[in-house]
Amino acid sequence: MAILHLSTSSLISTITNSRRRTIRASRDSVRTQKNLIKTDSVSSFSLCTCGRRHFLGAMTSMPFLPISPSFASASCSTDDLKRLRPPKPDWYEELFAWSMNTEMESYEKEISGYKMKLFDNLVGKAEKILEIGIGTGPNFKYYTTVIPNVSVLGVDPNAKMESYARRSAAEAGLKPEDFRFIHALGESIPLEDASVDAVVGTLVLCSVTDVTRTLKEIKRILRPGGIYIFIEHVAAEDGSFLRLVQNVLDPLQQVVADGCHLTRHTGKYILEAGFNGGADIKKASLSRFAYISSHVYGVAYN
Repeated sequence: MAILHLSTSSLISTITNSRRRTIRASRDSVRTQKNLIKTDSVSSFSLCTCGRRHFLGAMTSMPFLPISPSFASASCSTDDLKRLRPPKPDWYEELFAWSMNTEMESYEKEISGYKMKLFDNLVGKAEKILEIGIGTGPNFKYYTTVIPNVSVLGVDPNAKMESYARRSAAEAGLKPEDFRFIHALGESIPLEDASVDAVVGTLVLCSVTDVTRTLKEIKRILRPGGIYIFIEHVAAEDGSFLRLVQNVLDPLQQVVADGCHLTRHTGKYILEAGFNGGADIKKASLSRFAYISSHVYGVAYN
């Protein structure tokens, strides 16, 4: 993922030249019933972290979890991929995967503190984990650190991610038989109901085609008492200058970043998904971003 540098003056110029576009659009955590969000701050970010779907650069084998025939049909999976995510050229998929593998290091360093706190929620609660939008596998090190006998399923619509993810799994000390890559969408996950202990999604709901359907799938495959851990970038406050910038840049972002949206209210989607145990959501304000400063992160309880 390449870094996109935009100064304030260039952003203003971008908006001015966008001819009459229509602009649409605490430490205490809270349960779903109380939609309160805490704001933290992070001192240094310099790139857009659209995570699993970000393409800012150049314009299995061992089924250890049960798979339901009704969801695992190859034809069904292929149909969903084609319908919800039109096929892209191999060079695009490969370049995107390469970009994700080489350009996310600085972001991962900055976000590691948040991730360590979130992944501590898995201790003693989860051994079978599904990660949606697993990408190149930056989260493997957190799994192997907190869970001795972890098994990981990774779903991603970009098949070119698999080789990078397997390398990351090996570097984190995960045995080959304990990781399975699934070429599929978050909207249509080929697993049985209540088949995993935890679902993890970091910077992925920005680019799924249907956020509501993806969250329904997460709830479906989580066992009772299971947890969903998430970190997502979201829309800035309504009426703010940053939100104006996001509205202007969002169409371009979707084109160059494999469907990534800058203006989604992901926290609201998660709260409205109706997780049985509610959702604890916090908000992080990132201070050195060209056109994104808002993230949400937390845990939802099935």
